[in-house]
Amino acid sequence: MVFEYAVVLTGGIATGKSTVAKIFEDFGFVIIDADRIAHQVLDDNYLEIEKLFGSKYIKEDLRVDRKALGGLIFSNPIEKKRLEELVHPLIYKEIERLSTEQDIYQKPYIVDIPLFFETNRYPIQKSIVVYTTPKIQLERLIDRDGCTPKEAQQRVGSQLSIETKKLKATYLIDNSRDLKSLQDECDRVKEEILNDF
Repeated sequence: MVFEYAVVLTGGIATGKSTVAKIFEDFGFVIIDADRIAHQVLDDNYLEIEKLFGSKYIKEDLRVDRKALGGLIFSNPIEKKRLEELVHPLIYKEIERLSTEQDIYQKPYIVDIPLFFETNRYPIQKSIVVYTTPKIQLERLIDRDGCTPKEAQQRVGSQLSIETKKLKATYLIDNSRDLKSLQDECDRVKEEILNDF
């Protein structure tokens, strides 16, 4: 059965999922990264992107200008839906293929899917939600991406609230303190996951 040993890693934008994924990778878990797959899918389908949104979203090296496209879709739900209808089935297919390979080993592995609860597309039973306070989340996003407070708020607002995601989680990781605390949180959840499989 596909996704049998999968554990989703999700949370809000700028809550620290990438750092948590790195810590779990250091623990020896295989990480399937939906964002990395999405970037590849976008670039592989740049002609379709150009058809849908125009040539201004394609760079000279024939890769998609993700920052420009992100600016469009975060502010326009109709365009966001058009993009999702193109890329989500392709991303799903690749994640399903990689998961099928991992399930053979009968060991838990992590599937990093930022919009897991929003898309409701993957039949994965267990999930880790990384969370922090809304204030820290906005500060980190502005600092990380160099966006304005308004742009940061738009991006956070385009996702389910972190409080809603916390209620749906199998495992919770609090990332509102320092790196040492985060590592301790990850270690605790790692043990819970290994006990559950």
